[in-house]
Amino acid sequence: MTVLDSRALNRATLARQLLLDRAGLPVLDAVGHLGGLQAQEPQEPYVGLWSRLRTFEPASLSDLLVRRSVVRIHLMRRTVHLVTAEDAVAWRARHDAMLRQRVLGVYRREFDGTDLDELAEAGRAVLADGKPRSAAELVRELTVRWPKPGRRALGEMVVAALVPVAQTPPRGLWRTDAGVRNVLLSSWLGRSIDPPVLDTSDPVGQTLVRRYLAAFGPAASADLRAWCGLAGLPAAVKALREELVSFRDERGRELLDLPGAPRPDPGTPAPVRFLPAFDNAILGYHDRGRIIDDAHRGLSVAGERVVLVDGRVAATWSVDVGTVVVTPLRGLSRPDRDSVAEQGSELASFLSDGESSRVRIAVPAC
Repeated sequence: MTVLDSRALNRATLARQLLLDRAGLPVLDAVGHLGGLQAQEPQEPYVGLWSRLRTFEPASLSDLLVRRSVVRIHLMRRTVHLVTAEDAVAWRARHDAMLRQRVLGVYRREFDGTDLDELAEAGRAVLADGKPRSAAELVRELTVRWPKPGRRALGEMVVAALVPVAQTPPRGLWRTDAGVRNVLLSSWLGRSIDPPVLDTSDPVGQTLVRRYLAAFGPAASADLRAWCGLAGLPAAVKALREELVSFRDERGRELLDLPGAPRPDPGTPAPVRFLPAFDNAILGYHDRGRIIDDAHRGLSVAGERVVLVDGRVAATWSVDVGTVVVTPLRGLSRPDRDSVAEQGSELASFLSDGESSRVRIAVPAC
């Protein structure tokens, strides 16, 4: 079985994630290809798409949100993701049990003796009028009947697990600071959520496997699990075995992939790319060594925005009064500094609507 080293995996990841060459895709197609973008920080998907698409206008993503072609929901890993409407209705039921278990993992004692199905029914009844509500407003109407769980626990259980809801605009619109307000996903999209499929071959899981490998492969089952939060999808993987190809990584793990998916030559040059906080190009793997050093792994869960140099995390970045500030994690060569400065200047212009192109490269963090 062919062994793929970390550089080969890195280049495959960059290609699948549209980070090796910016793509000419429409925004909706890009969101679909990526299987959604993590979006608990509502402005971050705009940077993620700017780094991946040849021409990206923020208004196009805002328009998709307003037109309900993309939607903000709790999904993979119980985090807020920006996904296409089609993926939202197709995938939400498959994630239901995982979402419940992840909330219970934090608040289990508070829900001892609680009939969660009854709580879900009550939550849906409150939201049935179509009025967008904050979690606090929803909890106020439920807490009299369920006084035991704390308000935070009750709100998270209902909106992040039990009841499929969408976060409505203006939350998530470009340059807009707005709180979270929730409506039933089915009423927001005007269609019912696909019901759970009882087929033991897990057809929805098979779709998730194919879509994951298209955007993240080659990858191990543990990587798939890290992306979606589901338990490895063993029935789906088993059903797909004959149509997939296999490799090994340098640790001996089996890696699965789609046979025709791009696996560029490891020597392919990789341009500088600026990634937003919590980008799935990093978080979408259990073994993140293909893109970030173990010493810096904590950055990927701390909400740090990072810069890729030669395909690997080499710096963090922030914005200070219109200036993109880059803090290297190691020394950069002069050509790399020049490339970082060029891309940082373009990012500053994007973020400021052309009012600033300032970039500053700080002293390395170590």
